[in-house]
Amino acid sequence: MIDQDGVDWLGFHNKEGSAHKGEYRGFPNAIHKQDGSYFHAMNAKTDPSSSVVDMESDQQVRITFTSDNGQWEGKWNFYPDRCDFTMSKISPGYKYWVQYEGVPGGAMDSTDFWYASADHQSHPITAPFVGDLPAPEWMAFGDQQSPRMLYMLHHEDDFFPDNYVSRPDMTVLGFGRENKDKFLTTVQTFSIGFVESKVYSEIDKAVRAVLE
Repeated sequence: MIDQDGVDWLGFHNKEGSAHKGEYRGFPNAIHKQDGSYFHAMNAKTDPSSSVVDMESDQQVRITFTSDNGQWEGKWNFYPDRCDFTMSKISPGYKYWVQYEGVPGGAMDSTDFWYASADHQSHPITAPFVGDLPAPEWMAFGDQQSPRMLYMLHHEDDFFPDNYVSRPDMTVLGFGRENKDKFLTTVQTFSIGFVESKVYSEIDKAVRAVLE
């Protein structure tokens, strides 16, 4: 997830054993150790999926991914300003979460912070969040040295927990997650994108515009 200054806000690399320092990072990191491990960054423990480009234009590219066991399907829609991920097929009897595991501004450090729909405050990157984010459910990450923020948006409101915790080397934001429990069971859509501002009201405005 590279911004216009060439900074990668995911920081994935697939060196086995790198854990939080590389191989765990990604989005949506949705299906983990239950009926397979799919739609993660492709590390040594991720199961493969096949992909088909369904649509391609100057303003939109749609790619559908299907897990190799045929039980999960996810659709990516890429736009100039953001990416949308929809979990379009869920394996019967299983649940999932959707996560951002990455590095705001290119690295986790004390200059990083987050906003969320729960309040209008800036929170240090090490501050956790436990609870259900109010609609529209969103969280955004920033770095004091960067002019922009990276947001994650859950399009559908629900009453399931949304948790954020920090690791020494990456963020762990999970929609539909509490501790290591998953809660999502239906078709849901999530967005990830940049906003060229660090002002709370501008982030909130941009996120709401996605839902219009």
